[in-house]
Amino acid sequence: MKDSGKLTKSGALLKGVPTYKQIARSLAAFVSPMNRLGLWAIGIGVLISVAFLTPRYGFADKDECSLPTMQGQYMVSASGTVYPPAFGVTTPTASAAAAYSIYRGDGTGEDHVTFTVGGVDLHVPSPQPFTYTLKPDCTGTRSVDTVGPHFDIYVASDGSSLTEVATDPGFSVASFDRRVGEQDR
Repeated sequence: MKDSGKLTKSGALLKGVPTYKQIARSLAAFVSPMNRLGLWAIGIGVLISVAFLTPRYGFADKDECSLPTMQGQYMVSASGTVYPPAFGVTTPTASAAAAYSIYRGDGTGEDHVTFTVGGVDLHVPSPQPFTYTLKPDCTGTRSVDTVGPHFDIYVASDGSSLTEVATDPGFSVASFDRRVGEQDR
């Protein structure tokens, strides 16, 4: 007499435990062609429901940027490379900056910065005034008035941080800036 059950690693038969073949036959009998069609219909229905319930962008409608989005003091740390002939270099040279920027919320601001090229402090006079633009999609530009570097900026919708990348030839730098204080200081 053949006993139905499952073998353990030692070869002992476990009583009352169905074998793989018994489980497969049970599932095949349960999932008939009509049942499979029903399962497909349920699956497609769930997918369509999820698609209609998904928010458009994952943000509330009010999360648009404008000039006042950028207000307060932002800490800046940047490093990059300067290429000839920018800043008078003759070979690609490392650059670095540490700064804080004040955004006034009206398209203007000022930088307080230490900027080095090849480890040499360029003694940038501070503050350096700048202007910025900001579109509703939270992208914009920033231009330092007296020395002229230009940047593309990407701002968090709440104004808490931004990233920027230099767009002038010969000046390759990017930074991540974080707000640490409000405008009123």
